[in-house]
Amino acid sequence: MKLLGVKSIIRKKREKYESTAPEISAENVLSRNFNATKPNEKWTTDVTEFKVAGTKQKLYLSAILDLYDRSVVSYEISTRNDNSLVFRTYEEAVKSNPGATPLLHSDRGFQYTSKVFQTKLGKAGIRQSMSRVGRCIDNGPTEGFWGIIKSEMYYLKKYDSLEELREDIIQYIHFYNYERLQERFDDRTPMAVRIAALTAENVAQYPIKENKRIQKYYANLKSKQEQYSIA
Repeated sequence: MKLLGVKSIIRKKREKYESTAPEISAENVLSRNFNATKPNEKWTTDVTEFKVAGTKQKLYLSAILDLYDRSVVSYEISTRNDNSLVFRTYEEAVKSNPGATPLLHSDRGFQYTSKVFQTKLGKAGIRQSMSRVGRCIDNGPTEGFWGIIKSEMYYLKKYDSLEELREDIIQYIHFYNYERLQERFDDRTPMAVRIAALTAENVAQYPIKENKRIQKYYANLKSKQEQYSIA
């Protein structure tokens, strides 16, 4: 592979973080229903980190995704993973989508459970949803986006500075929103789907296909349960 200049894209395992007691938590209202029928109906959000190899330097990316078109509604980049990072991301999303009152889903990070953040949501009429403890899949779309940006950008290059890393993140998010075609959307980009929906009388629907592996798992589970009940 080295002789041919081919690189393998592998998603690395997530690091484990110690949880802290939240100020205020919310129920998992989203409940893994990742389908949305129109823009600004359901948003998901999270923060991930990027490191500069061989140093202690890090960048934190906070983003909000719309589940209808999977576009990055807003994002902020910082060297600090703090309340300000998340608050700025949220405020940019609201500013860019005036009047939007989506369900906003996140994990139970300290920024999302803070009273200040929940007050901001309440004033805007936005309902909050949170993943259950230790259930990353509850925020699957955002986790999936982190996997995409890291496997298609971050893992393919060695970064020597925060400035270089920041610029590539910015460029990649623009590429993802405006140039990266998605099969689910009939080979259109997230922003093409979003713009079309925001100006259409009848919004096109893009239901998520059932995962065949999950279907097979539940079918096998049901078969075993029926077998044991008969026995």
